[in-house]
Amino acid sequence: MSRIQANLLLLLAAAIWGGGFVAQSEAMEWIGPNWFNALRFALAMVAVVPFALRESRKAARALTIRDYAWFVLVGASLLLGQTMQQIGIQSTTVTNASFLTGLYVVLVPVIAVVVLRRRPHWIIWPTAFLTVFGILLLNGGSLSALSKGDVLIIVCAVFLAVQITVTPIAVRASGRPLALAAVQFAVCAGGAGLAAVALEPISATAVSAALPEILYAGLFSSGVAFVLQIIGQRYTTAPQAAIFLSSEALFGALFGAVLLAETLPAIGYVGCGLIFSAMLLVEVVPELTRRRVATA
Repeated sequence: MSRIQANLLLLLAAAIWGGGFVAQSEAMEWIGPNWFNALRFALAMVAVVPFALRESRKAARALTIRDYAWFVLVGASLLLGQTMQQIGIQSTTVTNASFLTGLYVVLVPVIAVVVLRRRPHWIIWPTAFLTVFGILLLNGGSLSALSKGDVLIIVCAVFLAVQITVTPIAVRASGRPLALAAVQFAVCAGGAGLAAVALEPISATAVSAALPEILYAGLFSSGVAFVLQIIGQRYTTAPQAAIFLSSEALFGALFGAVLLAETLPAIGYVGCGLIFSAMLLVEVVPELTRRRVATA
């Protein structure tokens, strides 16, 4: 798979997650954040396990304890990120939540440099900040005063940055993307389920009312989109992946406008353009650089 194809998979994942914002918002009227996460990730795990077993039969080697350790780290990072986001979004504005979640675009290359000692292509830095600015404009160009919910969203961005950074490492070490997806979903379902049983009430009526949103979040936002992320990140860098995945905010705004009749401010269209420009730059500039070096 080429890098362009991989980045297109990540763009598709972001589009699915954009629709997930609508499902996530609607489901909170019926069930708590931990139950929502537990049910969606349990459903995703059930959907992926058959494919993971098929992958296992074709694998050249068995998974090691080290492989499973990487898988659990990825799952734990996603669980903590999703939990912080679900809880935090209840006590902050949608504008703040969308913008602050998008901070992982900047955090991923920082982690690459500080922790992994890897220098991303120079274009990553300006496009990362361009993306963050685009997300800010997409949400009207201003933020409300920071609250406790905002702090949780910032913590969410940190954990999502870790998940995006560690995912390609785990896949390259094991060669088993679907096994990673299954274990990741199991960790998320189990952790969220324990928290839900301890902290949140639940009823069959509530689950039935939120079932369409749970099905979308479980089968598409989790089952399909996270698998696309894992596969796509095998063939691109974590900082590039963060740029493409951040378009989730753009798609979320578009789906919100179409499905929930939410209005996009005029300045938001400028933000859309900046995010799209960042994706083009992060794809085109490295390719032009390689061609220039090859012909030199």
